[in-house]
Amino acid sequence: MRVLQIMAGKGNGGAELYSTDVMLSLHEAGVEQCVVLRPEAPRAAELAAAGLRMAPQVLAVPWGPLQRLRMRRLIAEYQPDIIHCWMRRAASLVPRSAARRAEVVGWLGDYEERRHFSHCTRFVGVTRDLAAHMVRQGVAPEKTDYVPTFPSVDDGPALDRASLETPSGARVLLTLSRLHPTKGLDTLIEALADLPDCYLWLAGDGPMRGELDALAERLGVAGRVRFLGWRTDRGALLRAADICLLPSRYEPFGTVILDAWSTGTAFIACDSQGPRAYIRNGENGMLVPADNAPALRQAIRAVLDDAGLREGIAARGHAEYLAGFTREAVTRRMMAYYAGILPRA
Repeated sequence: MRVLQIMAGKGNGGAELYSTDVMLSLHEAGVEQCVVLRPEAPRAAELAAAGLRMAPQVLAVPWGPLQRLRMRRLIAEYQPDIIHCWMRRAASLVPRSAARRAEVVGWLGDYEERRHFSHCTRFVGVTRDLAAHMVRQGVAPEKTDYVPTFPSVDDGPALDRASLETPSGARVLLTLSRLHPTKGLDTLIEALADLPDCYLWLAGDGPMRGELDALAERLGVAGRVRFLGWRTDRGALLRAADICLLPSRYEPFGTVILDAWSTGTAFIACDSQGPRAYIRNGENGMLVPADNAPALRQAIRAVLDDAGLREGIAARGHAEYLAGFTREAVTRRMMAYYAGILPRA
């Protein structure tokens, strides 16, 4: 089995992080791969150091037609059995002719239009509803499948709260998220105004940094908000936090749910598409309406003040992680998916 992996995204993000983790896990399992990644991608050096074959030349030029020409040449030379396109930008680089020699898989981490994956022969979503979304657009059910994500968090001890100027006795709320309007972080900061015993750690970068900082100042909570930037010590942050939150207005999936479950951290999310695929309210997490600071504050207060509720949702979430979302389980599932779409000998 030869797999050509294409990730054309820029910078850090959930899909970029997860796709790299999958490639590394498949490599460790013995799957032969060639990786198309931007030369400046944050984890390109890590993949190369692990021994994966890299093809940085494809995306080393900014001009789309030349990228597609180089992709066509790479496919002719490498002769993959499977071409795995991580999101629509990757799919746009693959020529129509590729489907004559390989299965072209379009990976869906969002509710995309089928036309962006016109040269793909197969589709795999990270939630069942994302796979069903392509069926609703006319893709044959047998050409779609669902393979979940897995978390990738460090296994180190909890971060020392003092290192982030946070009192040891404070209640810590944590987000692992881009600072983007869809993520609902403004709603969380509004809720923080009525949670005087809580500190908020925002781990992530994005265009709303200045706006969120100004909002915290205006509401008088800036002294209890910590902007951490992009972090690679998510496990240490999660183990130091009381609650992990995903207050997104729109969220097609959410590996941060699995990050929290893997560390046994209580989890609260707004009721968007991704969290609804995983969370059962009051059982393995809490769901609240989006854009509703009072409801979010009430859920946070309930989890903080009720140890039984907090420990129960954390324990059940961790059990679900162990049952089906570990790196080993998802890697086996991805390998079985690959094997299942190849022609029978």
